[in-house]
This record gives sequence, C-alpha cells and structure tokens, in this order.
Amino acid sequence: MLPGLMNYFWACFRPRWGRYVYSGESSGRQDGLLWYKDSGHHVSGDFSMAVVQANNLLEDQSQVESGCLSLQESGPYGTFVGVYDGHGGPETSRFINSNLFQHLKRFTSENQSMSVEVIKKAFEATEDGFLSLVTKQWPLQPQIAAVGSCCLVGVVCGGNLYIANLGDSRAVLGRLMKSTGEIVALQLSAEHNACIESVRQELHSIHPDDSQIVVLKHNVWRVKGLIQISRSIGDFYLKKTEFNRAPLYARFRLREPFKRPILSSDPSVSVHQLQPHDQFIIFASDGLWEHLTNQEAVDFVQNHPRSGSAKRLVKVALRSAAKKREMRYSDLKKIDRGVRRHFHDDITVVVLFLDSNLVSRASSIRTPNISVKGAGINLRPNTLAPGPA
Repeated sequence: MLPGLMNYFWACFRPRWGRYVYSGESSGRQDGLLWYKDSGHHVSGDFSMAVVQANNLLEDQSQVESGCLSLQESGPYGTFVGVYDGHGGPETSRFINSNLFQHLKRFTSENQSMSVEVIKKAFEATEDGFLSLVTKQWPLQPQIAAVGSCCLVGVVCGGNLYIANLGDSRAVLGRLMKSTGEIVALQLSAEHNACIESVRQELHSIHPDDSQIVVLKHNVWRVKGLIQISRSIGDFYLKKTEFNRAPLYARFRLREPFKRPILSSDPSVSVHQLQPHDQFIIFASDGLWEHLTNQEAVDFVQNHPRSGSAKRLVKVALRSAAKKREMRYSDLKKIDRGVRRHFHDDITVVVLFLDSNLVSRASSIRTPNISVKGAGINLRPNTLAPGPA
C-alpha cells in the first residue's frame, strides 16, 4: 500500500516544468510608489527588479520570463527581459507586456530556435496587434492613436545575448577587465531619440522633402515638434495618416497628410556572444538614465551586494532628482503620483546577473518557468491587452 500511496502523491505534486513558479505582485514588495523584488533566480543566474511610479497611471511596464522560450517544452531555455516605457498613457506598454513574449514563444516554436528574425517577428506581431486594437477603438476613443511605448528586450539563450530596442530605454553590460580588475560599462542598445544627431540625420534622409521633420522646441529636439523618439510601438497618429485627423486632439494633428510613416516600429537588434567576464546587464527605462551615466550605474551595482541592486539604483536616481530641485529625498518621497511627474519620470530597472557556468549550458537544461511583472499602484482594469490571436 505504501509504494502505491507514494506514487499517488508524486503524481499529484511532482514538479511540472511548464508551470510558472511565481508571478506578478505577489513576488515583490511595495513601499509607497516603489515596487521591488530584491532577488530572484533565472536560468543563467540571479536578477533584481524595481519600479517607481511618477505618473498618475504607471506608464512603465516590465517583465522577466525565464525557462522555456517556446511553446514546446523541449526548449530552447533561456531568459527574457522586457522594459516598456509608455507615453501618452499606459495602454501600449500594457499591451506589449501581455503580448510580446507570447509572440516570441510562438515564433521560437516555429523556428525551433532563437534568432534575430524571431525577435523582429515578435515585435511586428505586437505592433500589428495594437494597430488592430486602435482601429477598433478609434471611433469611440480616438486619443488611443496618440499613445505609444518604447520597447527594450533582452534575451539570454544559447550563450548569446540578443538586444532589441525601440526608443530610448537602455541596456548596459558590466564587464570585468581581468588585466585591471576594473568594471567597464558597455552600452548594448541603439537609441532612437531625436537629441542624437545620427537619429536626426536618419530622419532627414528618410524624409528629404520635409524640412520640419525634426524641430527644436523648448531646447529639445522633437520629431514634427511632437515626440522625442523616432521608433516605437503604437503612436499611429504619426504612422498612418487616417488616424491624424479629427476627432484626435488638435495638438496631435499635422497640417498636411503625410505620404510615408513618420515613425518606425522596426527595432534595432544586435547579438552578443557572452564572455566569462561579463558580470551583469542593467536594463532600464529612460527615467534612470536621466540621472545616471552608464559607468555610474555599473559601478554602483558592482560595489554593492547583488540583492536589492535594482532598488538601490532607483533610489540613487531619486536622490539625484531631489538634489536637482534642491530638496531632500525624504521630502520627495512624500509627493504623490501625478504631481511626482514634475520631479522625475516612471523608472524601471532590471539587473540581470550572469553565472558563466550556467550561461554556457542553460539553453538545454530543463528548468521551471518563472514569470515576474513589475507592478504599480491603483491601476485601472486592463481592458486593452487581449492575448495574441
């Protein structure tokens, strides 16, 4: 009787590799407007994650997914990080958070491996899905055409690090130099902000007949005087002329119809073979990089314990924001969301630590699926993020 009973319990409670071990807010902690997860494990090491809300509705969204990266349990196995910095509202970043990784898993299954093509297809499917949503909601909610999001993705799989980016979020690698013992910051993501001269030149080359494609407004370079980034998910008012008309608010409408999309959704994608001395990668929205340089962020992570790394980076940025306004950090913490946006943006940070022994063999080792999504406070019901068809 005992062996049979043991077999029964094992059948009921044995590990199921397709099951998510933990997910969402229950795996992190809340401290006012700050949400954080000090430490967690992914296929190739540990991670730390934090989000601080500044907008009335959190426009930053983020996720860490680790385990099987396809719909088939046979693999490949790896880790996915997504940081989505929304603008104009939270709808696009929430949609990406609910859909992009699922598309990536589907295309990985079809391709039977991870690749640049798989990642680009996942971005394209996410853009198409949000376009379908905007088209349906346009008659009753036209302002959704003016909502968009930056989109930064990192995938560790098969000893490689894939980085894909739209907008101005940033991925920075901390690499230990054996000869000197110093930690060096290497930016891995290409940015698409009009403050960068090469981005302005690219826009002029694509739109040679439009002398106002980039405008210096209030000492900030903006595409058509409206938006700082040149690539995004969403923002269809600057991609499809049928959405750039009434009843869209007049401040978003251009005087003349445009012949070609002004903004692009084509991500910059790069592949990096991870080295034994690559220590960690910092993924963060622009809210962090407004206050810290790449090297400052990398030094700070290297010189402190791994646990709580993301939270500490967020707090350093907040202290910098407070100092710029000649106020104390303790006073800044008392300012509520919405009003807080006058002092700093939403900030999301994910620090992905790399264990070289695990990186080299992680793609073929079965591990439990882990899913964590950054959380904010008082979010309204999510009606804009259906799963992929």
